[in-house]
Amino acid sequence: MLALLLCGVSLALPSFVGADSCKNVSMQNEAPSAGQPFAFNCTYPPLTSGKVHVTWYKYPSRIPISKNTQSRIHQEQNWILFLPLTQEDSGIYQCVINSTNTCHRIHVNLTVLRKYWCDISGNGQLILSDEYKQILHAGRDDSLTCHLNFPQSCVLDSITWYKDCKEIKEGRFIRWGIKLSVSNVSAEDGGNYACQARLTHTGKHYTVLNSITVRITETNGYAGRIPKIIYPKNNSIEVQLGSALTVDCNITDTRDNTNLRCWRVNNTLVDDYYNESKRIREGSESHIPFQKHIFYTVNITFLEVKMEDYGHPFICHAGVSAAYFILKLPAPDVRAYLIGGLLALVGAAVSVMYIYNIFKIDIVLWYRSACHSPGTKEDGKLYDAYVLYPKPQGEIQSHDVDTLVLKILPEVLERQCGYKLFIFGRDEFPGQAVANVIDENIKLCRRLIIILVPESLSFDLLKNMSEEQIAVYNALVQDGMKVILIELEKVKDYTAMPESIQYIKQKHGAIQWSGDITEQSQCAKTKFWKKVRYHMPPKRLPPSSSAQLLKHTS
Repeated sequence: MLALLLCGVSLALPSFVGADSCKNVSMQNEAPSAGQPFAFNCTYPPLTSGKVHVTWYKYPSRIPISKNTQSRIHQEQNWILFLPLTQEDSGIYQCVINSTNTCHRIHVNLTVLRKYWCDISGNGQLILSDEYKQILHAGRDDSLTCHLNFPQSCVLDSITWYKDCKEIKEGRFIRWGIKLSVSNVSAEDGGNYACQARLTHTGKHYTVLNSITVRITETNGYAGRIPKIIYPKNNSIEVQLGSALTVDCNITDTRDNTNLRCWRVNNTLVDDYYNESKRIREGSESHIPFQKHIFYTVNITFLEVKMEDYGHPFICHAGVSAAYFILKLPAPDVRAYLIGGLLALVGAAVSVMYIYNIFKIDIVLWYRSACHSPGTKEDGKLYDAYVLYPKPQGEIQSHDVDTLVLKILPEVLERQCGYKLFIFGRDEFPGQAVANVIDENIKLCRRLIIILVPESLSFDLLKNMSEEQIAVYNALVQDGMKVILIELEKVKDYTAMPESIQYIKQKHGAIQWSGDITEQSQCAKTKFWKKVRYHMPPKRLPPSSSAQLLKHTS
């Protein structure tokens, strides 16, 4: 029980320690109006610029805000969304930003008020909201902003502007998206304004009403009031044809400025230029207030990049400031082609080697057959192979060896394949000295075939027999002749054999006979005989006359 208790504590402790280890970075105060939607975006560059995990809580609860989009209060990506606000929603909300190694926390002190615009409250007093304060500069063209900061899931349209409870008509005032442009600002343009928009979320409609208190100031110029566009920087962006793309325009501006921020292409607002296809759209503007300035972000989204978009400047405007980016096709990745080509070559080489190892014998035999030329040069050899075989004492074993050497080998290698073998006991002339016959004829052979049987080990092969000694000496020492070992039966232990046979086995390997030793017809195309033919020399045409044979055997 004690062990289980300690285990439970050890599992629960990290969550509390992790929550308390977060660093508080800011406290935001918000006082929105009850009865309408409200959203707050948890962004704090550069903390939220990378890959982070954002979770919203209502203090002091440790239960995260629901992510169900049907809930009145829920989290969408980094946003917390109230649809709509009630006075009971007042309180402190915490946005916890977790990255790989850090944890930061942003507090939002939310105070929901009952506000009235152009309406009489229950106590008969006229209450005007002053949610936003903005400045217009006398003597020049300026603009007001309707702050509609909501996630992309919220569709905002039907924006209407009011001044002193009366709807603003066209004239010196021009409605421009979330902006209200005022030409030739004068002192009488100050007062109480309001912007109203319709918000649609998951098929439900809501009304957003922002009230703005506007005052007029005199200005002697633009010094210190010019907004700064951080990005784009008149640069180019590589993007694949047909892909989607979103580009942010990041702007810093003073708190008193009400500059118009928008995207243009060909001297036309993006939304107007692509009004029919809506393939390229300007996103909602968001902002983060700091002590002396405001950080604005307004993006442009390409649902599908087409060929006509390349080479045209897309310009971000912020008051008198402007910056653009140009789309261009990405340059071919030469390294990718090189790596791909190299991998393809390596793969092809490995495949060829694999196939060659499997079908090596068939390929070599086919090549010999296809490329056999009658003009092959003579090398002074009369025989293709000298056959060396033991003479066992057992009758059964002796019969198998004699059958293989005297009947099967000649049938396959000589009659079917056209090779010429020298077999002692069959090809020497009567009356010749054994040593002279062996020494003379083995020098006329291109290969040495040694037949091994397990019983031959007990007869001390190659130690007392003059034929074996001379043959192996000539093959290994003098001529460097290639040797073919054929096991009549599987030889499990070579340690009892002479070192010369061990050396031959290690260097050339051995071919094991498969099947029964019978005098039935053998086929040169079976697996065993293919291996023997592979180790045999390529077939050569017989000598043009018998003079050379007589010369060597005289």
